[in-house]
Amino acid sequence: MTLSGATRIIDVAVGVIERPDGQVLLARRPEGKPYAGYWEFPGGKVEPGEPVADALARELAEELGLAAVRSVPWITVSHTYPHATVRLMFRKVRAWQGEPQACEGQTLAWRHPLSLELRPLLPASIRPIRWLQLPEVYRISCAAPLGVQAFEQTLDEGLCAIEERALGLPGGHSIDTTGPQGPGNRDPGELLWLQLREPELPATDLTRLFERLWHWRMHRPLRLIVSSRHAQALWARADGVHLTARDLALQQARPALPWVFASCHDPAQLAQAAERGCDLAVLGPVLPTRSHPGAATMGWQGFSEVLGDPLLPVMALGGLTVSDCGLAQAHGAQGVALLSGGWPVVPDSPGSASPS
Repeated sequence: MTLSGATRIIDVAVGVIERPDGQVLLARRPEGKPYAGYWEFPGGKVEPGEPVADALARELAEELGLAAVRSVPWITVSHTYPHATVRLMFRKVRAWQGEPQACEGQTLAWRHPLSLELRPLLPASIRPIRWLQLPEVYRISCAAPLGVQAFEQTLDEGLCAIEERALGLPGGHSIDTTGPQGPGNRDPGELLWLQLREPELPATDLTRLFERLWHWRMHRPLRLIVSSRHAQALWARADGVHLTARDLALQQARPALPWVFASCHDPAQLAQAAERGCDLAVLGPVLPTRSHPGAATMGWQGFSEVLGDPLLPVMALGGLTVSDCGLAQAHGAQGVALLSGGWPVVPDSPGSASPS
């Protein structure tokens, strides 16, 4: 990746080359280049008028000897180094031909984001590496419409399926955690990410459900994010908080939690989520939902236009299922956020379609 120039912004295409097991390819910069010895994602400068996808394919051919590279947009990161300001346009690469070769004297290494020990990392790569731990399917709880017991049973079956895959046993449970290109199906550390959002659930039932989920997250493959609609005491015990659009606007700084997500509906809110240091935004509704069949939706073209060049990973929400994950990623999303589409048949529940 070229890091040279003066004060102008240099556009750089960056490839997150990802194997089915979730490992990504990093390269250590050779001697004679700025930041020699630092690890980074491969890529290089975008020529004037050149599509980013084409630039990345060209650079990966030159640097790694790869052919037929196919990629989808992910995030954009701007970073100012002492000698240059770069705008890094990250794209996820999961289809290519050939085995990566160190064509420019760099050192190559495959690593999983959950167990990446390579140091030092190029500063602009640090947050993207952390964001690679995020899911491509993000589920939203539905205990009120399903019933607490039925919801717990369904969630338990999904967690059992993940645990059996980790042991190499046959699965076959009711929550599909694979989907197009295997989202979530990565070793080590396959996880089910769940937002606890139950505004219609009685307080005693909510407390009981939280305690069960909290117990599960201590020894099962579950990441628990609590909606900011619920008490802050629950946020602190979980893995993080999902801010409503209103609560996002009220935040003066990022909550001091491992993961902070936010609901967004327009470019201003997406910018606000990035400014507050959020790790993930959820944007929608993309398609009509059962509970709001006549409500305005973005459609995929509108989703892409609102998304723009996202400064953080963004999930598509609204009328989607796991099978829409690949389509969402083709439009620049991290993946899909699912309410009724993430579980067995969920009865219609007014107000349940837009977790904002």
